[in-house]
Amino acid sequence: MSLPRTPLAVVFDMDGLLCDTEVVYRDAMIAVAAENGHDMPLSLFQSMIGLPGPAGDQKVLDHYGPDFPVEDFKNRVMAHVDIICAAGVALKAGVIELLDHLDEQRLPRAIATSSSHRAVQSHLGHSGIIPRFNTVVARGDYVLGKPNPDPFLTAAARLGVAPQDCLALEDSHNGVRAASSAGMMTIMVPDLLDPTQEMEDLCVRIAGDLHEVEALIRASR
Repeated sequence: MSLPRTPLAVVFDMDGLLCDTEVVYRDAMIAVAAENGHDMPLSLFQSMIGLPGPAGDQKVLDHYGPDFPVEDFKNRVMAHVDIICAAGVALKAGVIELLDHLDEQRLPRAIATSSSHRAVQSHLGHSGIIPRFNTVVARGDYVLGKPNPDPFLTAAARLGVAPQDCLALEDSHNGVRAASSAGMMTIMVPDLLDPTQEMEDLCVRIAGDLHEVEALIRASR
């Protein structure tokens, strides 16, 4: 199977797609919840994947109640995450090879993430790959976060490429919804969430890893 069109740019999600940080957040949230005497169901964490911070906060409040100390919870989670990220977080398989191929083809690329610019530096700074992207679109750069299309539309505008000519790479359901609603060719590379029929319908491909994505881009040119 090939892509429906030759991509003129590629837009990457970050957490769970470029770097192995979703599992770091999962473990930190479960640990901090337990410290407070709470159980965090895996389904609650999964429902937050790909969402911007305020939307994730609301999920937590909806589950534990309006009196839950969500700000303290977030701060303690981030303290856990920062410790792990300070030691360096692994890149996902195929990241470097895919970026090398995009360099060869002179294809522009962006990051479109629900995380903050601070988190981008924390999660990817050790890897040295941030300068390999033409632009980074993070929380604060758009009005509505995923699953709305704004992050991807902002990335396309900054790259100067029509959304329909962009290939979007996502690991989360909310990210796929955002990229697809932006009109981009969308590939899901699952991390902690399995693809559903909805994901199959919205994506041009469910890929096993970024090596498979690279092969698809090669075949399209």
